[in-house]
Amino acid sequence: MERTTLPQPSNVDRRKVLKGSLAVAAAPAFISVAHAQEKITWKVQSHWPKASGSFDDSLGVLAKELDERTGGRFKLELYGAGEIAKDREIYNIVRRGVVSMGTISPAYILGEAQAMGLYYGVPGTLRESWEMMHLTKNLGIEKMVNDQLRPKGVIMMGDKSYPTELVLKKKITSAADLGSLKVRSTGTMLEYLAAAGASPQQIAGPELYQGLATGVVDGAHWGAAIGALSMKLWEVAPYHMKPALGFANDAYIINIAALDKLPADLRLQFVSLVEERYFRRSVEYLHQEAISLNTGKEKMNVEVVRFPDDVLKRFADASNTILKKEIAKGDIAAKGGQAVTKLMSDLGYT
Repeated sequence: MERTTLPQPSNVDRRKVLKGSLAVAAAPAFISVAHAQEKITWKVQSHWPKASGSFDDSLGVLAKELDERTGGRFKLELYGAGEIAKDREIYNIVRRGVVSMGTISPAYILGEAQAMGLYYGVPGTLRESWEMMHLTKNLGIEKMVNDQLRPKGVIMMGDKSYPTELVLKKKITSAADLGSLKVRSTGTMLEYLAAAGASPQQIAGPELYQGLATGVVDGAHWGAAIGALSMKLWEVAPYHMKPALGFANDAYIINIAALDKLPADLRLQFVSLVEERYFRRSVEYLHQEAISLNTGKEKMNVEVVRFPDDVLKRFADASNTILKKEIAKGDIAAKGGQAVTKLMSDLGYT
């Protein structure tokens, strides 16, 4: 009988799976059959309510594809906003290992890294999603954030880049209208709107519809058209404002200890999929934005309104103020700010 010679495993160095974003510990060349069949389930706390489009289309798809790619060996158990924690508390429960992973807006944890405000996105600087994607991954903003987060026990990886657009209950005709405008906002976007003369307030996602319906706020942003449709905001705020206030990142936050405990092959599958999904999801999101906005206009009497020129001038001045403030946070922030300003110059925005 002919003997079959099995190929010997190569000694591949997997220490750098994501260049610049995440260092993954070197994998052993040989993984035992028993170890390879180990099954893992992570609890994942989302900052999105289950009604939000991104709960299913970002987190739900990630969980489904991870399950498929690992043959059912790695599953994600998903929790909607507030089921275990919400907003900033998601950072704390992931850091402490209460859950292995969460989704979060960088706007909730601006003080945790100098470049976090740049990772969230400085309003009024960039004008398209691909620019934010390029800044995040290729120009090093995500790496700058993770260099400071890693000693705290967590890292962040982008879920998607997306536009941020206001919906309002009433039209504004000039910059003078901003003074009486109460708007739900968060992070640097809150500072941006305040600098332009509006009165921004923080309201949790699950409470946003009620806040608009009862007049606690006159407008809000939850992403752009997709968020307005999925959260039913257009029912009470039918004026959809253009252009976008800016472009932001949503992100996954991951406990490093939990990541390091994964079998090497599952770790590689997970990290590679999250990285891949950032680009796929960001592009898909723009397609869904167009569909959602058309649905609003055709079926819900949504009116698309352009900000008056004097309001746009205030926004431009506010953007410069916010960017200078972000750059002043330290050496890392200054380096990130240089990347932003050079990109804007290269694109002819300044």
